[in-house]
Amino acid sequence: MFLHSLLQQHATGDSTAMAAEAAAAAASSPVFWGILIGYFVVVLGFGSYFARFNRSTTDFFFGGRRFSWWLITMSIVATGVGSHSFIKYSGKSFEHGFSGSMAYMNDWFFMPLFIFGWLPIVYYMKVKSIPEYFERRFNPTVRVLATIVQLVYMIGYVGIGFLTMARTLEPIVGGALGWSLMEIIWVVAVVAGVYITFGGQTAVIFTDLLQGFILLLAGVILFMLGLQWFGGFDAFWAILPAEFKLPLANFNDDPSFNFIGVFWQDAIAGSIAFLFMSQALIMRFMACRSVDHGRKAAAFNVLFALPISAIAVCCAGWIGRGMVLTDPNVLPSDVAPDNVFVLVVQVLNSTAGFGFFIAAVTAALMSSVDTYINASAAVAINDVYRPILNFFKIEKSDKHYLRVAMIVSALGTVLGVCAAWGFSNFDDLYTAHAAFQSTISPPLVSCIFLGIFWRRFTSAGAISIFVLGVGLIVLGNAYPVQLIGPLSQGIPLPEGDARPYTYIGALYNLIACFGVGVIVSLFTQPKREGLEGLTIWTIK
Repeated sequence: MFLHSLLQQHATGDSTAMAAEAAAAAASSPVFWGILIGYFVVVLGFGSYFARFNRSTTDFFFGGRRFSWWLITMSIVATGVGSHSFIKYSGKSFEHGFSGSMAYMNDWFFMPLFIFGWLPIVYYMKVKSIPEYFERRFNPTVRVLATIVQLVYMIGYVGIGFLTMARTLEPIVGGALGWSLMEIIWVVAVVAGVYITFGGQTAVIFTDLLQGFILLLAGVILFMLGLQWFGGFDAFWAILPAEFKLPLANFNDDPSFNFIGVFWQDAIAGSIAFLFMSQALIMRFMACRSVDHGRKAAAFNVLFALPISAIAVCCAGWIGRGMVLTDPNVLPSDVAPDNVFVLVVQVLNSTAGFGFFIAAVTAALMSSVDTYINASAAVAINDVYRPILNFFKIEKSDKHYLRVAMIVSALGTVLGVCAAWGFSNFDDLYTAHAAFQSTISPPLVSCIFLGIFWRRFTSAGAISIFVLGVGLIVLGNAYPVQLIGPLSQGIPLPEGDARPYTYIGALYNLIACFGVGVIVSLFTQPKREGLEGLTIWTIK
């Protein structure tokens, strides 16, 4: 009934109304604000309700290890389909067509290695955090280095989430209340921080169950509304140019978006990072009832959830390009990529419908941010605070660690706001996310991948990656033409002051880290004992 009523609302709608007028109408409507504020109230209620289940740090971080695979699947969907996904993939799909979704379909690439290698290692060995694995696999020094990089990685994702939501709400909230971008970021951060600080992993998983369904439903509804606006799929397909329908971008001739660069940045560095080193994702699987349930969740996510998710996050861009080609009065052709999603939703929806879709993006924000804040607290407690107390032989109760975890969650929220300010200096979210991921993930990706699948990999090799490898990455960022250029495979330099080799830089960073780790390991002694259950060759 809800879908039918939405479709009926648009059967006679004025499709030529400008997006600015729709935004003004939404901002002045109590219906819109009722839907948006009501969602925030529900989220805060989830945090308050599930706080009573947090009796220990195991409950707070891993939900008591009692959840079925379908719950974990929807939680993974909500985490993967972050608010930045709607905004950045809509923008790239508006510019480049169906190839804008190619980065979203890459998680299958290393899934078998995850299901049969990494997942049983972390589950059976009851690894509480990624840095803890590094200590058990190597030594305490590697754990300290991994902890630093891991915290930077997760706080960065919190910042990207905050920035995305602020840019989504800025045209509406900024116009109605006069708030600046940073003021909106702070309000969103307070709401997210409160419910994750008190709710923990149980609140995250059950909230994500609702949010995951909302995200997929919103994407499917938006695509259907867009097709109806054109008069059906055939009319929509006919209006698009041939190059817009290609599933993959051009190999190398566009410095702003090319297949080979996105492949190395997302399919290799990004997919391994998400599957193997993301503390947020690992905590999801650690909350499963068993390894079997974790494997079901991972397989269902790749085979069914991800294709639907790709449509959900990209369709606004496809529809927007079709609107420009059909009637330039509906959507300006020079629209900023980060604004495409909001503008298309405004054109297609009534005030109530617009409120629903903005709430869906809010759900995406919460689902990403809550996960990474909770994961950051897990790393801070298990890999920083607890080892320090153990070093000084200070014993504390689990209740004490639980209280500190809540405080750290609040601190992580504040640091995420600081990261959001830094990312606001990039031209668009896609570029900001790509530059961040291709720079931060290679050291952890190479170290953890070699540690799992190469028994000969040594502690000295791991340390060299975090020291020499990171040093080479810094040099590559300082001298991209000289160091990354020879590996660019023909990608031209962008005009003006744009950052060169944004995506293909991941290839240089991976080669630097893997190369340093392999060379140093070949000349140093490997660990002979204590590897049981920590590599794919000793998991049995």
